[in-house]
Amino acid sequence: MQIDQQQHKFSKTLIIMLIGSAFILALSLGIRHGFGLYLVPMSHEFNWNHQVFSLAIAFQNLLWGAVQPFTGILADKYGSKKVVAVGGVLYAIGLALMAISSTSALLNVSLGLIIGLALSATSFSVLLSAVGRAAHPSRRSMAMGIASAAGSFGQFIMLPTTLLLLQHIGWSAALIVSAILVALIVPLAWTLKAPMYVDPNATTTTKQPLLSFKTVFKIALKHKPFLWLALGFLVCGFQVVFLGIHLPGYLIDHGFDASTGTIFLALVGLFNIFGTYLAGWLGDKYSKPHLLMGLYGLRGITIIIFLLLPLSVWTIYAFGVIMGILWLSTVPLTNGIVANMFGVKYLTMLSGLVFFTHQIGSFFGGWLGGLNHDITGNYNIIWGLSIFLSLVGVLVHFFVNEKAVIHD
Repeated sequence: MQIDQQQHKFSKTLIIMLIGSAFILALSLGIRHGFGLYLVPMSHEFNWNHQVFSLAIAFQNLLWGAVQPFTGILADKYGSKKVVAVGGVLYAIGLALMAISSTSALLNVSLGLIIGLALSATSFSVLLSAVGRAAHPSRRSMAMGIASAAGSFGQFIMLPTTLLLLQHIGWSAALIVSAILVALIVPLAWTLKAPMYVDPNATTTTKQPLLSFKTVFKIALKHKPFLWLALGFLVCGFQVVFLGIHLPGYLIDHGFDASTGTIFLALVGLFNIFGTYLAGWLGDKYSKPHLLMGLYGLRGITIIIFLLLPLSVWTIYAFGVIMGILWLSTVPLTNGIVANMFGVKYLTMLSGLVFFTHQIGSFFGGWLGGLNHDITGNYNIIWGLSIFLSLVGVLVHFFVNEKAVIHD
C-alpha cells in the first residue's frame, strides 16, 4: 500500500515535470529557432555580409556544445532546476544585449557567448535527462519524446510570432519582447523536482556503487558504440542548423518573401511534434540504432527530391512537413541509447558529451552555409554536403548498440 502511494505521488510529480519541461523547451527552442529570421534585417541595417551573422550563430552552437558536458555535471550534482534557472537569466540578458548589437563583436558576445551558455542550461540535454531519470525505463523514450515535442510546438508558435513582431515593431524591439518571454523560464525551473525512478523490487545487493564523473567520462570515451553514436549526432547538427538559419535566405534568393521561409520553419516545428513523439514511442518498441539509420536515410532522400523538383510554395511546404517529422526525432532516440548504455545517474553529463558533437556539426552547418553564399552566391556545396552526411549518418549507426556498460 505504501509503495502504491509513493508511486501515485511520483506519477503526479512526473506529470508536473513534463508540463514544466514542455514550457521551458517551447520558450528556449522556440525563440532559438527564430534567429534565422533576424539574419536579413540585421545584415541589411548594418551592411554585414551573411557570414557575420552566420559566424555568431556558429559560435553560439559550438560554445553551447562545448560547455554542455560541464552544465550536465552541474545539473547531475546540484539539480536541474538551479541550472535551468540560471540559464533563463542568461538567456534574457543575451537577447536584451542582442537588441543593441550594432557591431560584429557585440553580436558575438550576445548571440554567440551569452545565449550559447544559456542554451546549454535550458535545452534538451538538461531537460530530457531530468525527465529520463524520473521516468520508468520502459517508458523513458516516450517521456523524452513528449518533452522533445514541446520544443517543436514552441517553434511552431514562436516563428510566426517573431515574424509579426519583426514586421510591426522591428528586429530590436522584437528581441526585447523575446527577452521578456524567455525570463519565464526562471519560475518554470522549479517544476523540475521529480525524483529519480527507483525500481521498488531492486535490492541493495544489485545496486552499483556511484562512480566519479571522471571515471564515467573515461569509460564512455573508450566505448566505441558511444563514439559512433556521437559522430552520428554531428550529422544532425549540421543539417538542422543549415536549414534553420539559411533556408529562409535561400528562398529569398529565389524570389520568395520572408513569410514563405517562416511558414516552412513553422511547419517543421508543427510536424516535429508528431515526429519526436512517434520516435519516442517507436524507441520503446524497436531498435533505436536501426530507427536512427532510417531517419538519416530519409533525410538524405528528402533533400535530393526537394532539390530536383521545381521550386514552388507547395514543394517548399511539403519539404517542411517531411523534414519536420524527421527534424529532432533523433533526440529522444539518441538520449535513450545513452541512458541504456550508461544508466540515468550520469545521463545529463554523457548526453551533453554526445551533444557536443551535434554542436560541432551545427557550427559548420551555420558558418559554412554563410561562407558558401558569400563566395558563390548560392548554397550548392552545402546542399551536397548535407546529402553526403545523411549517408554517413546511416553508416555509423550500424556500429551502435544499446548494450549496458554501466548499470543503474
